[in-house]
Amino acid sequence: MSGIEYSTLKTLVNTCTMPSAILSVEKNPDGSCGKIIMAATNDKFSMTGEDVEGLPYDAKLPKDPKFEDVLFKAAWNNEHYHAYVDTTRLYGYWTEDIIIPLNNNGDDSIGYCQFIYNLSKKMDSGKYAIIPPDIASFVIRTCINLRKEEDFYETMNTVTRDIREFTDSFAASIITVSHDLYQFEVVSECVRNNLINLHDIFSNIPYEIIETWEYLISGTDCIIIRNEEDMVDFEKKAPDWVKTLRDNDVKSLCLAPFFHQNMIIGYLYITNFDVNQLSRFKDTIEMVSFFLSSEVAHHIFIDKLKTISSLDMRTGVQNRNAMNSKVDELAMELRVSKTPFSVAFCNLNTLRTVNIKQGHDAGNNLLSEAGRILRDVFANDFIYRSSGDEFAVISTNTTEKAFEEKINELKEKASDPEWVYFTVGYYTDMTEGNLHTALRFANEYEQEFKDSFYEEYPDMVK
Repeated sequence: MSGIEYSTLKTLVNTCTMPSAILSVEKNPDGSCGKIIMAATNDKFSMTGEDVEGLPYDAKLPKDPKFEDVLFKAAWNNEHYHAYVDTTRLYGYWTEDIIIPLNNNGDDSIGYCQFIYNLSKKMDSGKYAIIPPDIASFVIRTCINLRKEEDFYETMNTVTRDIREFTDSFAASIITVSHDLYQFEVVSECVRNNLINLHDIFSNIPYEIIETWEYLISGTDCIIIRNEEDMVDFEKKAPDWVKTLRDNDVKSLCLAPFFHQNMIIGYLYITNFDVNQLSRFKDTIEMVSFFLSSEVAHHIFIDKLKTISSLDMRTGVQNRNAMNSKVDELAMELRVSKTPFSVAFCNLNTLRTVNIKQGHDAGNNLLSEAGRILRDVFANDFIYRSSGDEFAVISTNTTEKAFEEKINELKEKASDPEWVYFTVGYYTDMTEGNLHTALRFANEYEQEFKDSFYEEYPDMVK
């Protein structure tokens, strides 16, 4: 054991004109990575001027398992490293990292490497030329696949399969997140030998657990779990999430976020991979995630446009345009296959009175409450706002008796003449398959009940 004198390290690091540090990397008796210390730094390294020499590397840099793996391999396996990394979320800059192995003079427990970085405000696409050929080839193939398929879900399944095979992981998945709707979607999955179904597993995981990922990922570019030590560390921060990992026999994990306009819109989720290939693995995932982000953002944008074009924003049910399209579609289907169905028209008789006497803000609140009640009662049916105060319901999967029970439930929940009051006309077609006729009958019955309502409450505005 001889090591290197501090003065030698300091002289070496000061010869570098870029921000630089020489890091000492401890090797534990079992051959694993131990403490990583900033042994010597030049004046440019700190940026803020404080003395960081002698401190653990994560006193200045974000703790990152992949970075530790790269430093260990440089110090002990004589492997150099050069990467161009998107760290705009952490620092507001792109980072070019260079790590050079150094001779440790025969020390059995402490190795050394030199870390040099350069920051750039804007991405320099030319710097991506430094990535290894096999990674570049895979990323190019992924980009081509993103343009080959017209169907978004088929494309994502193809890309996910390629990612799982390239990383030799047990499972891989692409997940999108809708923060405004408090929802997430498993867009694609690929599992070795189809041993499990990720859609089924995630169907039992609440959105609140997925939401914790954004908190956990802050301060780094992705979440990596290499071993039980990492698992325990994350368990302290997010015990409910880690329990789902343990329940599903996850031993290692990489969770790479998709960013759009500085907001997380989804994740690439990969489990049980060879942690010895971590540095190569993470470089690939970072590159692929960069290109996947734009594809996922486009899908979410188009999906929202479709939702906005068919949704009545006041009530949360479908609008008149969506109703017209669905009625035409169902009418054709029912003419061919005459299966039983039920329809209803529900008139919100109190809306005009509330608008006039309490104002339109109160009227909007009334519509919101009315929509909530309709969605609760007719949870598995088609619900539409057919006009200002009128709603239509079409049910193709409910028996006549069950539909009548829903109608009675609606009348119970919406019977306040001062607030939410529906008059309802409904009709069940058992054999004819004529949707337009059924809707006309239901509308006529509803009109009769509406007339009776205004006779009973003559002060209400018609």
